[in-house]
Amino acid sequence: MDGAAPGSSPTDGPEAPADIETSSDDYARRFAGPVGVWMLKLQENIVTSLVAATPDASILDVGGGHGQLAAPLCARGYNVTVQGSAAVCAQRIQPLVQAETCRFVTGNILDLPCADKSFDVAFCFRLLTHCDEWRTLVRELCRVAKHRVIIDYPTSQSVNSIAPMLFSAKKKLEGNTRTWRSFTHAEIKEAFVRHGFALTGLHKQFFLPMALHRALRLAPLSALLERACRLIGLTRAYGSPVIADFHRN
Repeated sequence: MDGAAPGSSPTDGPEAPADIETSSDDYARRFAGPVGVWMLKLQENIVTSLVAATPDASILDVGGGHGQLAAPLCARGYNVTVQGSAAVCAQRIQPLVQAETCRFVTGNILDLPCADKSFDVAFCFRLLTHCDEWRTLVRELCRVAKHRVIIDYPTSQSVNSIAPMLFSAKKKLEGNTRTWRSFTHAEIKEAFVRHGFALTGLHKQFFLPMALHRALRLAPLSALLERACRLIGLTRAYGSPVIADFHRN
């Protein structure tokens, strides 16, 4: 995940919902090139393995206009609806929408335009960390999901704990870095428990900071380093960002 200080306030602002930024071409450039492809492939592999047993599931991808999940899921034949705050959020998934392999709906991410339990699974990636009212977003995800909610978030229980010291350097390196909020696992779990969902799995993606991998610009080296971290248990203990799978009780 891209960002700054653990616990810092996001910068979405009242005039620009967070998913407008995360659905933009500018945001997508953070995942350009071989390193970005490698990062997104890891995310894709985890998510598709989680839903592999339910190929007929209806999926609502909240704030998913970045297309990071919509594209691979639609390619596998899943019934995917992407929700965005404005029509501009559909720009990057237009080929999917035009091919009618994906549906796009607009509406407030904090007041989703969907009935209770209207989708089997709700996804929310690259968004929770940028949303000031993240607990309200969690409430809405739980409301519309019949069975599961799958999200990602950066955790302060990782190398992200030193993010405040690195943010200035990271911003100089990447240029378009925006602040974000890091979470503890306990506060995320508690927010979902409040709405009747239990944590069933945590899948930690990287031990080393994503900014470091971007700076290296060598996907094979990054893959080798992360493989070593995974083998010796560092990723399991301190990995971030986290993909969390919650099931309705």
